[in-house]
Amino acid sequence: MISPPVPVSPQVTLTARQRACLEQIARRQPSPQRLVRRAKILLAMEAGANHGQIARQMHLNRGTVRAWCQRWLAFSPKLEQAAMAGLSDKALTTTIEEVLTDKLRLGAPATFTAEQIVQIVAVACEPPEASGRPISHWTPREVAEEVRQRGIVDALSTRSVGRFLQSGRCEAASGRILAQRAAR
Repeated sequence: MISPPVPVSPQVTLTARQRACLEQIARRQPSPQRLVRRAKILLAMEAGANHGQIARQMHLNRGTVRAWCQRWLAFSPKLEQAAMAGLSDKALTTTIEEVLTDKLRLGAPATFTAEQIVQIVAVACEPPEASGRPISHWTPREVAEEVRQRGIVDALSTRSVGRFLQSGRCEAASGRILAQRAAR
């Protein structure tokens, strides 16, 4: 009886400089864990492990291991050209990090431009009386109404205004503490 052929993973071959750069990424303290994991996948592939072994050892999905192996193989010519061009080890490491970084993913387009967000925050910084509002402080609902009324945006939820204002908030001491300091 003939056993079915064992699937062979594509062989990853690394130059000595590529291996050194990958080992540096894997050992470096400030490296993001996703880069460390991907560097370790490639180092294990070069050592002769197959996708299944690496997936089990690193507690990953086999598809993840396969994807990064294929990504490396696709960029191998570019990396070889970079090495031939005489790039420094630092530049080669940067190039390898670019290969190991996620591709930009398409998502929903931004609903508001940066300019619109700045205008919304600027409205919230104005005194409400200047806009003819009979209130002493802005609420997200009031800001949303004012922004729509001025034609800055067509539609804006109260929740979005709250997020915009919250994201720009800095952690400062309360007015009470500041008043006590001034009194001293």
